[in-house]
Amino acid sequence: MPRAKLEVADIFRRFGLAYRQANAGHVSLSQLKVMSAIEACRTEALGGHVASCTKCSHQHIAYNSCKNRHCPKCQGPAARDWMAARAEDLLPVEYFHVVFTLPAEIARIALWNKRAIYGLLFRASAGTVMTIAADPKRMGARVGMTSVLHTWGSALTHHPHIHMIVPGGGLPPNGRRWVACKPGFFLHVRVLARLFRRLFVEGLIALHRTGQLAFFGDLTKLADAEAFAAYLAPLRKTEWVVYAKPPFGGPQQVLAYLSRYTHRVAISNQRLVSADANTVAFRWKDYRIKRGDRMKVMRLDTHEFIRRFLMHVLPDGFHRIRHYGLLASTQRKVNIAKVRVLIGASAPEQAPSSDDDPAPLTLREPCPCCGGSMRIIETFRRGQVPRPRAPPRKQAV
Repeated sequence: MPRAKLEVADIFRRFGLAYRQANAGHVSLSQLKVMSAIEACRTEALGGHVASCTKCSHQHIAYNSCKNRHCPKCQGPAARDWMAARAEDLLPVEYFHVVFTLPAEIARIALWNKRAIYGLLFRASAGTVMTIAADPKRMGARVGMTSVLHTWGSALTHHPHIHMIVPGGGLPPNGRRWVACKPGFFLHVRVLARLFRRLFVEGLIALHRTGQLAFFGDLTKLADAEAFAAYLAPLRKTEWVVYAKPPFGGPQQVLAYLSRYTHRVAISNQRLVSADANTVAFRWKDYRIKRGDRMKVMRLDTHEFIRRFLMHVLPDGFHRIRHYGLLASTQRKVNIAKVRVLIGASAPEQAPSSDDDPAPLTLREPCPCCGGSMRIIETFRRGQVPRPRAPPRKQAV
């Protein structure tokens, strides 16, 4: 994909210092680290390498990526590597996409308690699906799932929700057969929503009781147990948003979907329109419009844009992709192999190894001039510069 004309890194480099100074004491260390990483990404500050084409005379300098999971430029390669590792786990069965969303009242609390609330969101949503699926009146089987946390809406607002990909079936308690769900139907959404609401509220009260929640601003009064219970009371009666999309057409569609969602960040560089010291403009999708063109352009104060972006920085070490049930990391390989035997499916073919495989110092991207392999001929560390070279000689025609 060609480089975007405007990037989040450009905004941080030009206006990040002023934002830091104006908000001193209100920007967390994790957020400062993300800003610094994005600012330095693919610049001489991180070092790099010189690559030369093995077929023509083309050479170029490429600077290292920051590899920060919040950086819009670094997620493409990370997603490709992750998807390559997950491809062998796919089963030839229907897959379903289920989304669990937190009410706005809970999202306000989550903004200051990310690790506790986001962790509870993972546990409650996974527990909901596994409990309902295991009910003998429903499917009566142990299922598996991959859950991905997103914390943003299209306008960069705070909107925590879980995207869950679930194979349409599972193993009964005796584990002797594969129990498939009804074609095109996984589980009742309303049943999922009500159990999710109960599990999450119970978990939230437990967090409050053990002193794991902090409250600020107009929410400070919620530190009192009675005030907190009163705040949650209306949420016990409202319908929480849980919805399931139609099943994917096949495993390849699951891979394509996951590649778009697993390593997505709050906003991609391609959505940016313009930026100056006063305003940042970007494209966003208005989901309130049911028909017609949903895409609009939003203009935010530059500092407000940076604030909204940093609002989605996750706590250090917090995993935003998690696997549960049959797909839990400890037993995933064993369970998948067992299911394949039960449904009579063969394991996916492994790509044969070859002596022609690219060497470790050969880049994945081909030469922009002739399409040949690009080989690294020099590496340099941060603070260093590549050795000067004479211009390559032109090849005789």
